[in-house]
Amino acid sequence: MPGRQKRPAASLSSTDFRGWSRLGFDAVLGLTDVVEAMHRAVTRLPGFGPGPSPERTRGLTGFVYGTIRRTTRATGHAVDVAIARAVRGDRRPGQTGAGRSAREEAVLAALNGVFGDHLAATGNPLAIPMRVRTGGTPLELSRAALAAALPTATGRPLVVIHGSCMNDLRWQCDGHDHGAALARDLGFTPVYLHYNSGLHISTNGHALAGLLEALLLEWPVPVERLTVLAHSMGGLVTRSACHHAEGAGQAWLDRLSDVVFLGTPHHGAPLERAGSLVDAALGVSRYSAPLARLGKVRSAGVTDLRHGSLLDQDWQGDDRVPPRPVPLPRGVRCFAVAASIALDGPLAEGVVGDGLVPVDSALGRHPDPARDLGFPEERQWIGRGMNHFELLDRPEVYARIRAWLEASR
Repeated sequence: MPGRQKRPAASLSSTDFRGWSRLGFDAVLGLTDVVEAMHRAVTRLPGFGPGPSPERTRGLTGFVYGTIRRTTRATGHAVDVAIARAVRGDRRPGQTGAGRSAREEAVLAALNGVFGDHLAATGNPLAIPMRVRTGGTPLELSRAALAAALPTATGRPLVVIHGSCMNDLRWQCDGHDHGAALARDLGFTPVYLHYNSGLHISTNGHALAGLLEALLLEWPVPVERLTVLAHSMGGLVTRSACHHAEGAGQAWLDRLSDVVFLGTPHHGAPLERAGSLVDAALGVSRYSAPLARLGKVRSAGVTDLRHGSLLDQDWQGDDRVPPRPVPLPRGVRCFAVAASIALDGPLAEGVVGDGLVPVDSALGRHPDPARDLGFPEERQWIGRGMNHFELLDRPEVYARIRAWLEASR
């Protein structure tokens, strides 16, 4: 139509293209394994042993599947090398400091949430490294660099931590950002954690503990108090970091004064448990068992949400055993915000909650006294008529956060 301008076509940087290319070839290999396993299950006659491998075919059929794997690996390697030799460091207008647009950042965060452990294990450049950022720009953890990036830094650093399948840019919702508002109203200096939410929670907990130790050591002004504001999985990563820091004797934990948890599944999320039940159901029959692999594409991080696992031991052993109880960090004021999509009613709160996390889980309540986190009543709050993600921008949620942190000063 005359006068109508075409939208510019989206393009990928060479690094991103390498990452997506690798993931595509990995998907072909994974699908080949599933198809061959089903082929083997269907053609195996009753009464005969499984042979060398219960999931590998033999003879001409096995040769065909093997050829597909070898060809896919060789082609993937050739494409990866070719892209690596292509133009490097390409960046486009309108991108964040990391070299990606906000939309690309959101897609990448979701991808890491679901496949992040695989991306990290295979060295895929799409794997997100843990770092602190402001406005999407990574901060170098040196005193001079932080002073230059945060010229108005105060002695009250605020670390803002996102949840599963999200990123630090998601805190900016409808013109509001809890971190920026707390800087304006209470003099905090916010920095935003960006991390691969597909890794085990305990793995991210170890990394966060080390990052906070470095951050406070290099903070450009004397630190009066450290505060953490965490949404969803971010709260579990925070608790894991506190546990590791206490065991390692790290100094930053002594400066931590307040932690505000927003919709954190302290005792797990029912949707992940439902996913594990689907896996078990598919595994009942040897014919459907290969399809269970498709249900297991959930990352280690998402799987940890099943029961709110915080420690390495929780996933290194039998995952059917409940995770070990981890109390709230000692000497730290901890606050819990839950949400309920229902305006009232204990049944809706207990089963549905905010659509992802039940109210009891978000408030750390548990019938077993050893697992109950014991948030004081005055440090609990339920947002009525809101879902899990509205905790990021609802004005009444911010009012509660501000009131708590203002009083704790």
